[in-house]
Amino acid sequence: MKIFNKIFNTDSNLASLFLRISFSWMMIPHGAGKLFGLFGGFGFEKSMQMFTTHFGIPWAISLFVFSVEFFSSLGILIGLKTRINAFLLASTMFVAGTFHIKYGFYMNWFGKKAGEGFEFHILAVGMMLALMMIGGGKYSLDQKLIEYKHGK
Repeated sequence: MKIFNKIFNTDSNLASLFLRISFSWMMIPHGAGKLFGLFGGFGFEKSMQMFTTHFGIPWAISLFVFSVEFFSSLGILIGLKTRINAFLLASTMFVAGTFHIKYGFYMNWFGKKAGEGFEFHILAVGMMLALMMIGGGKYSLDQKLIEYKHGK
């Protein structure tokens, strides 16, 4: 039961809610674009081809990344297993950031670089590290599960 408390325990802070909503609003389209071709994304086949051929990432790892971006972001949005999903997303975004270091710090604001910088990844990792520490917060399913477990 200690592991249950460590995973789901959270308080009623609003900071977590704001982090969860803003991060999910930003990240769900990334995963949905890769998996389903939504939000202007390439879809599964083209995304998989780009990751495996262009980036040299194995198929299984690419599938894991696409799934984490979408499903863990949904988990973050509803505050379910927030700490676990935040860890998965922080890890994924950290590794993704290493692929972008060669393009410099800044995003490709003016279309003059060959790719995007890693500033986005720093924000994403920071947000997920905060959620790993403080949990899902107010209006999270984690909070509801803890309340249910303790009879509140």
